[in-house]
Amino acid sequence: MAPPAAAGGGGGGGGGEEGQQPRQQQQQNGFGQTITGIIRIAVFWYFASKFFSPKKPTDPSNLISNLFQKGEPLDMWLYLSEHEKFNDFGNEASLVWHETNIPYVTWGPESTRTLSLKYYPSQALKNNGSLYAHVFFARSGYPPDPNDPEFQPQATFGRTYSVVAYLPKSRSDKRKSLLGNTKEGEAVESVAMVADDAETDSKDDGPDEWIAYWKPNITINLVEDFTRYGHNAVPPNIAPYLNIEPSTGNYYPTIFFNEFWLLRDKLIAINESVTELPLNLEVGPISMMKWQLFLQIDQSFQIHRSYGSMLEGEADELKRVFLEGNPYLLVITMVVSLLHSVFDFLAFKNDIQFWNKNKSMEGLSAKSVVVSFLCQLVVFLYLLDNETSWMILASSGIGVCIEFWKIGKAMHIEIDRSGRIPMLRFRDRDSYASNKTKEYDDIAMKYLSYVLFFLVACFSVYSLMYERHKSWYSWILSSLTSCVYMFGFIMMCPQLFINYKLKSVAHLPWRQMTYKFLNTIIDDLFAFVIKMPTLHRLSVFRDDLIFLIYLYQRWVYPVDKKRINEFGFGGEDEHGQTSAIADQDDKKTN
Repeated sequence: MAPPAAAGGGGGGGGGEEGQQPRQQQQQNGFGQTITGIIRIAVFWYFASKFFSPKKPTDPSNLISNLFQKGEPLDMWLYLSEHEKFNDFGNEASLVWHETNIPYVTWGPESTRTLSLKYYPSQALKNNGSLYAHVFFARSGYPPDPNDPEFQPQATFGRTYSVVAYLPKSRSDKRKSLLGNTKEGEAVESVAMVADDAETDSKDDGPDEWIAYWKPNITINLVEDFTRYGHNAVPPNIAPYLNIEPSTGNYYPTIFFNEFWLLRDKLIAINESVTELPLNLEVGPISMMKWQLFLQIDQSFQIHRSYGSMLEGEADELKRVFLEGNPYLLVITMVVSLLHSVFDFLAFKNDIQFWNKNKSMEGLSAKSVVVSFLCQLVVFLYLLDNETSWMILASSGIGVCIEFWKIGKAMHIEIDRSGRIPMLRFRDRDSYASNKTKEYDDIAMKYLSYVLFFLVACFSVYSLMYERHKSWYSWILSSLTSCVYMFGFIMMCPQLFINYKLKSVAHLPWRQMTYKFLNTIIDDLFAFVIKMPTLHRLSVFRDDLIFLIYLYQRWVYPVDKKRINEFGFGGEDEHGQTSAIADQDDKKTN
């Protein structure tokens, strides 16, 4: 074996060095992969031991616990003061509520106390002042005043709460009469919101106006928490609310001012005309699970508002459904909302699927596709201007995108560069130009548009004279939207007119019609539950009327399975037979 090795080495030293370089690289790569594998194993072992290994018993001396026992009698004092720091315990005028022998977090009628009173605001409070509620709890027999000789720091705890909140003025107050009319009807009309219906600033780019609001309800909850926490193991969602006693390291009972059910429209604006304010007080226990649930829901609402996926008032609307709605109606609403999303997706899916496979415009109106896109765009802008529910906006926005895509499938779109500004030119396909139903479409659109355009003009003039709008842009959108909703009625009528002229109906495309009908039923329910403009609510019931007429024609007229309907389908397609539209599937798009 030695001679060949020597011969190889003597044949060229340079070749041996070149052969050793790949080996060194392989060794280095292998060493790096080994180190990487060791690190991965170490990291995996760390997390596995962290989550799956049995927990070591914690030394009881390192645990903190509640200073009070369950059922221990407590006395409560509530003071109202315009100062955030309170030390005037001898002022009887500041003490508005005092309760004795309240059992700590026991579930019974004796642990819940209520009081209703009238508060008379001072002049300083009317002039953008502040007011604070100082709540103190102590073991029965112990005073809350630190200057009292019988005061015990470990027997007394408290918390401060702001009774006045400063919020921006509602934008709804910026609506006004565009013609400058100041009628009594406008003065009487008041929007049911927290903002006072005062004079509005015409400058939208100015700073927001902040107003002081009175919280009429103060709910004081003592959290039922007797957990023994480690010094460095307090959960992050509980640590901000934990009040530690410095000498022992244990914690006081947690005081939670519950504002979860305090809706914004319940707040009262504070101004010079206010002489008295209602104040409803309540103290009672709350479970640990319910307290954390309220905190998590409020945090979720804040995250959605920060991302822009939830408007400012949508959280209150959702709470109102739980607070004032029927529980059975609430369950039905949750179920049908899920069904609405499913059927909406299926309707969009089948619509895209049909236009993607469509090879002929026979039986279809190309003009309706273009007009439908414009209508969807106007409706989307109108819903956006009226701050409608996010779910309605999302559905409308997807519809706009689909309608724009369908234009390229229905017509030839060309760019005319002959002028200074390039313009889009639309040209009908050959299969549509030779379509016999085009004549009936034109007749139906012609006579129906005369009547409905006249009604739209009358509605626009009435809205301009007697209704208030935020701007001329808002009035134009409102007028165009009324035209769109009425024109949508026209878009649904030509098929009924064609069926009447031919005394026949095509075989119904049950898949598309079923999804449309189910969505219409769900929209009827949402029209009474979800916040939406009046015109959008009326359009929902308009679809019901058209569908009933279509069912009547289906019952009266015989079924001509060879005629192509407005969806481009023939009845014989579903039975595997040859139809007019199936004969053109292999042809090129004209």
